[in-house]
Amino acid sequence: MEKKIVDARGLACPLPVVNAKKAAEELHTGDVLTVLVDNEIAVQNLQKFAKQKGFSATGEKKAEKEFEVTINVVSDAAVQAVAEEAEEEIVCAVDSRKYGMVVVLSANVMGTGDEKLGTSLMKAFVFALTRQDYLPETILCYNTGAYLTCEGADTLEDLKLLEAQGVTVLTCGTCLDFYGLKEKLAVGGVTNMYDIVERMENAAQIIKP
Repeated sequence: MEKKIVDARGLACPLPVVNAKKAAEELHTGDVLTVLVDNEIAVQNLQKFAKQKGFSATGEKKAEKEFEVTINVVSDAAVQAVAEEAEEEIVCAVDSRKYGMVVVLSANVMGTGDEKLGTSLMKAFVFALTRQDYLPETILCYNTGAYLTCEGADTLEDLKLLEAQGVTVLTCGTCLDFYGLKEKLAVGGVTNMYDIVERMENAAQIIKP
């Protein structure tokens, strides 16, 4: 398995995608391409590139203005298609976040009934958020929803990808303390009830599974 790194920090759109495309043409099934960028829009563009070309991709915010997008080559056919396609103009996408859209995750399961099913549904819901044309501005997690942002959660990878694309992920601090999760928070920041109420009050749209 080959691992390749493309440092696209400081490069304006469409260069991060252009450089990732060139690097991907030399890879094979099982290889991994890591692209370093310094802004959320570049992460969004790389995610769209991977989705369109049949690759799988994850993203993570490492620090302020430091983002890492990992593109996994799932088949040689996808690489060949990228290499053989005519040179196309890469469109620099506008910000995919829909300002005023707030997603509220108040539990670590979706719906009532069987807990195992509810867990699977919540995982599918968070994954589905990453595949939408428009991303939420903010995700608020409270009560048992706090588990979704902590170590060991099967929603963690998708929430990190959303954060890397500029989505603000916030978890209730009181809830983290109550469930003994304060030291296990793995994505986003900590918030309080005043901030949660304010964000929900000012939201243009609230989505609650």
